[in-house]
Amino acid sequence: MSTNPDTLRQRLHELADQLPADATWDDVIEEARFRKAVEAGLAAADRGAFATEDEVKSAFARWYVKA
Repeated sequence: MSTNPDTLRQRLHELADQLPADATWDDVIEEARFRKAVEAGLAAADRGAFATEDEVKSAFARWYVKA
């Protein structure tokens, strides 16, 4: 997922503005990873690259989880 450097810089500033004053580097990394995962999931959904209901049920069955 490529991001325009200016867009990335702006988004980093927005992230910094939203973190609490006592945020740690671990908080920054965790939030950045979360946002990246959400964006990847949304992009996959936009491409139609997601599991069908039957695929999810099959995976749950392999893990002995009742769906």
